[in-house]
Amino acid sequence: MLKALISNVYYNTEKNKIETIKLQAFIVCISAAVCISLDEYFGHTNFAFSFLQNLGFNKLANSYALLMEDKLYALTYWVGIIVLFYGLVPLIIIKFVFKDKFSNYGLSIKGALKDYKIYLLLIGIMFPIVITASFTESFQHKYPFYKLQEGEGLFPRFFIWECLYLLQFFVVEFFFRGFMLHGNKQRFGFYSILVMTIPYCMIHFGKPLPETLAAIVAGIVLGVLSLKSNSIWLGVAIHFSVAITMDFCSLWQKGYFS
Repeated sequence: MLKALISNVYYNTEKNKIETIKLQAFIVCISAAVCISLDEYFGHTNFAFSFLQNLGFNKLANSYALLMEDKLYALTYWVGIIVLFYGLVPLIIIKFVFKDKFSNYGLSIKGALKDYKIYLLLIGIMFPIVITASFTESFQHKYPFYKLQEGEGLFPRFFIWECLYLLQFFVVEFFFRGFMLHGNKQRFGFYSILVMTIPYCMIHFGKPLPETLAAIVAGIVLGVLSLKSNSIWLGVAIHFSVAITMDFCSLWQKGYFS
């Protein structure tokens, strides 16, 4: 009788735990799909303009369109949309739906730099690849996102953009290697890396093919590092180091520093 009672309590406890894990994975996957979709559409200024017009806010839509003619403002808007859907929404879900700590989703500082040697190795591998890619026309056409006007200096607008770019990479890392990865790891284990890598690759569609394919490798490698350290900070460092190198290599190839 005692054995049956203990077995029954154990079964019900474990069952509730399993159901909670399944529900969390369901919420993570559905909310991720919604956030990626909203970011994809509202991240384009033309869609946002049409959306405002369809709501009847014609004056606001016209003011918005006029503001977006400035490239830096348009990029700031783009980063803002990413912060909203890839950052704020997941944080709200973690805090008020999962009632969990942010540190459990890759934002832990403790032990974040213990694998710095791997960071140095990856940067050493990526730099020659980036420099080689910078000779291609597609690379130079794509980067940097903020196009310097003839005679324009790097300060202040280009540096403002690079700061926004860093914020964008932090939020993207948090969304994929934090929210999606650590939110699914109890349900899918190591395979949560692959669950996260698929949409991560897809958000690179439209970029040069080598970069899109490289996103698959990056997604897996950065996913492994995040699971190992319970932190996204090395991923942020790697991502931004490569990105800023890409921008300056592109400027160099265009003769900006001549």
